[in-house]
Amino acid sequence: MDRRNFLRTLAATTALPGIGPVASSAEGLGVAPEAAVPARTKTSVRPKNVILIICDDLGSGDLGCYGGVLPTPHVDGLASGGMRLTRFNAGHPLCSASRAALLTGRYAPRSHTPGALFPNARGMALSEKTLADLFRAKGCRTHAIGKWHLGDKSPYMPTDRGFDSFYGVPYSDDMQPLPLWRDRTILQADANREELTQLYTKDAVAFLRGTEQKPFFLYLAYSYPHDPAQPSRGFKGRTGFGDFGDCVHEIDWSVGQIVDTLRQQHLLDDTLILFTSDHGPWFQGSAGSLRGRKGSTFEGGFRVPLIAHWPAGIAAHQVSYLWGSNLDVLPTLVSLCELPPSPNPVDGIDITALLQAGQLSTTRRPVLYFSASVENQVHCIRDGKWKLRVAQTDGEIYINDWGSGEKGYWLAHPELYDVEHDVGESYDIAQRHPEIVERLRAELDRQLPSFPDGVMDAMKSLRSTPASIITPPGAAARPEGHKPAPAWVYEPPSRR
Repeated sequence: MDRRNFLRTLAATTALPGIGPVASSAEGLGVAPEAAVPARTKTSVRPKNVILIICDDLGSGDLGCYGGVLPTPHVDGLASGGMRLTRFNAGHPLCSASRAALLTGRYAPRSHTPGALFPNARGMALSEKTLADLFRAKGCRTHAIGKWHLGDKSPYMPTDRGFDSFYGVPYSDDMQPLPLWRDRTILQADANREELTQLYTKDAVAFLRGTEQKPFFLYLAYSYPHDPAQPSRGFKGRTGFGDFGDCVHEIDWSVGQIVDTLRQQHLLDDTLILFTSDHGPWFQGSAGSLRGRKGSTFEGGFRVPLIAHWPAGIAAHQVSYLWGSNLDVLPTLVSLCELPPSPNPVDGIDITALLQAGQLSTTRRPVLYFSASVENQVHCIRDGKWKLRVAQTDGEIYINDWGSGEKGYWLAHPELYDVEHDVGESYDIAQRHPEIVERLRAELDRQLPSFPDGVMDAMKSLRSTPASIITPPGAAARPEGHKPAPAWVYEPPSRR
């Protein structure tokens, strides 16, 4: 163990007394181990309280416990005191759509939520029920802190969507002006962005120290490390990894403050803490060994951390290599906390058995990957380790080739990846497994009719806009008949 890793491990084991040492991250984001670490089943109790922490643009490779270089001892302590899920995906690779999926358990196109809402835009469909609606229906206190990004006007604000109270900002920190709200009152017309993490954490601590004794659901959505990441003065320059690293370190400190407060209030054992991100990293940050970043339908755009900590119900030192999704959070909390079910069909599954016993008790339908560049377009479908790419944009973010990234194309040659053993999606093996290609394409056709008309229309548009047959596997789609290949280019018969 080198000096830096030793110091990180030492910091994690001392920063949170009682939570334990850092869980092993030897598997990193590389080849999957032969078997998951066996879980120790805890008693069949239920959490009294839930805290859902979601970061903005935090990559799957940014945290120490996921093999990252940034100092995150408090989050690492949460992981070692509970379960760290290594194959957990967001519901969408952009901000608003991902948050809609998290809070409803449904793909964002079902709630008519585009990738990223801009100021004064219409918010998530009013027919949707959020986690906050379900917790409040059970009689719990519900409070939202931080970035909302699902509508900045009534009836789309947090206090319209199941939350008793709200303290935070309506959208991303790169949009202006950025008002700071308390419920429906504007406290600052344009918030001081350097103070956001401190303000959110202070409000969370105050909420946890409140005198009301009812069970609670706290949704804590940090604005960072989304670009432009801005740490407070006390954290600027601390990590040596720039403003992005300092922002992640400040969020990590905030997690420590929250855990300390829960312990002081004698709430830690009865509180389930879930820590995640909305999607992969943007310009800065680490996606580990994964291909792609925010906005991409490669795994780097979708894979996120998920840490579950609950001393009374989840055994410590657990690492899971089973597939999961932020779509699973709502159905899992419905089961675990005995909430009333959503009135709408959900796309996630209940992973309570995974958190408490290290195994899945429910069969998952193959998962769809919606494009960030073109609304409502499906580009991939994944069933376990098999991921089929059927469409691609012309110049998808970070994969610029021939186009602008503004149009989707149906691939003449669908690509198949084994994302368990080939986490970087480096090797297209569609020609070796034609039966899997056909099975997943048929499953995609079976699922599409359950979506709103916009998704079906987008698929028709995709299929009527084929990519050039000379698009190399994994490349941005080359439009048919546009910028033809030079005369010197050779293409093998398999691509013709």
